[in-house]
Amino acid sequence: MERYKLGEMEARFADLIWAQAPIRSGDLAKLCEKQFDWKRTTTYTMLKRLCSRGIFSNENGTVLIKMTKEEFQAGQGSAFIQEHFEGSLPLFLTAFSRKNKLKKEDVEKLQQLIDSYRKEEKP
Repeated sequence: MERYKLGEMEARFADLIWAQAPIRSGDLAKLCEKQFDWKRTTTYTMLKRLCSRGIFSNENGTVLIKMTKEEFQAGQGSAFIQEHFEGSLPLFLTAFSRKNKLKKEDVEKLQQLIDSYRKEEKP
């Protein structure tokens, strides 16, 4: 099971936790019963899965965030580029820009990001 891959229901469940945490696990089970029509055992099984990936923790009956949604998405992006583009961001951007025209705003944001890294590298 890969850390940064979620099925559809796992992703919906994770979104619910990110929106509600910290939340008591019993309250989460009730919420999942309403939202997804899950039994309590289904909620705890799914929670255990996401906790084992280091996304959340269940400490003394309270579900806590260990990895923010943004951190998780960054991990997904890195894993995707590693798996499909030999870990090369330039290869990914080249492939992406062949099919998708980059907006002026996107190019400017990328340039700002590059410039900020260059400033950090200078002694």
